[in-house]
Amino acid sequence: MQTEEIEDIEIQLLLDAIRLRYGYDFRSYNRASLNRRIRNCLTHCDFKHISEIIPRLLHEGLFLQRLISTLTVTVSSMFRDPEVFLALREKVMPVLATYPFLNIWHAGCATGEEVYSMAILLKEVGLYDRTQLFATDLDDEALAKAAEGVYPAEKLTEFASNYRVAGGKRDFADYATVKGGLLRVDPALRKNVLFANHNLAGDGVFAEMQLILCRNVLIYFDSTLQERVLTLFADSLARGGFLCLGTHETMEFSKLHDQFSPIVKKHRICRKSIQHRRPAW
Repeated sequence: MQTEEIEDIEIQLLLDAIRLRYGYDFRSYNRASLNRRIRNCLTHCDFKHISEIIPRLLHEGLFLQRLISTLTVTVSSMFRDPEVFLALREKVMPVLATYPFLNIWHAGCATGEEVYSMAILLKEVGLYDRTQLFATDLDDEALAKAAEGVYPAEKLTEFASNYRVAGGKRDFADYATVKGGLLRVDPALRKNVLFANHNLAGDGVFAEMQLILCRNVLIYFDSTLQERVLTLFADSLARGGFLCLGTHETMEFSKLHDQFSPIVKKHRICRKSIQHRRPAW
């Protein structure tokens, strides 16, 4: 049996151990990407074989967080893909302004930069005070960083540039302070944000949303899990609610495709049909 075949068996056993011991199901993640990250774990955790991870995982609960941080992706930035935020400002916010109260969900929020970007956008269009932002992720370590709202100061130039392209109306420095090599987000931006652990592979609906953002997350799932997550979003959205996916993600091949209409196709912003009703089960 070839080395790669043995590693495939070890990976399957590891995924089963994570699911059976802790309830996290990674089996439907994109296998090529997942395998690569598990193999990288060997270097970071000083193991020779993948199977050596399993006993430590089973008997040391704290090791789970270290492993999850290795398996999940936490790439983010303030106003990442700023043209998307400009489209949200121009095409979505005027509609959301007609609602008396808003629920917005950032699914897979990583370390929180895009959550604070949305908070800034909402403040500038006068909607922040009537909005509850839900920011969720599987990685507790990333969530802790997000809740802290502290980032490397060298990111300031990038953040400020993105903010301007996204249609920012003020100076980005109005929303953050830089001291001691750290950039700290204005605490006022965290007032209406709830950070929480949520597993898209297994957890369900927790509120009715007017806008859901899940950008560059579905690309790490296989087609079955993608459909499961898109169904979760469809069930979570109010009629007429908006969904914003990543640049390389689409609903085109989903069975839910006819429930949504494109608003800004280029930036993967769509809207749930106002006429659509959930089936009676």
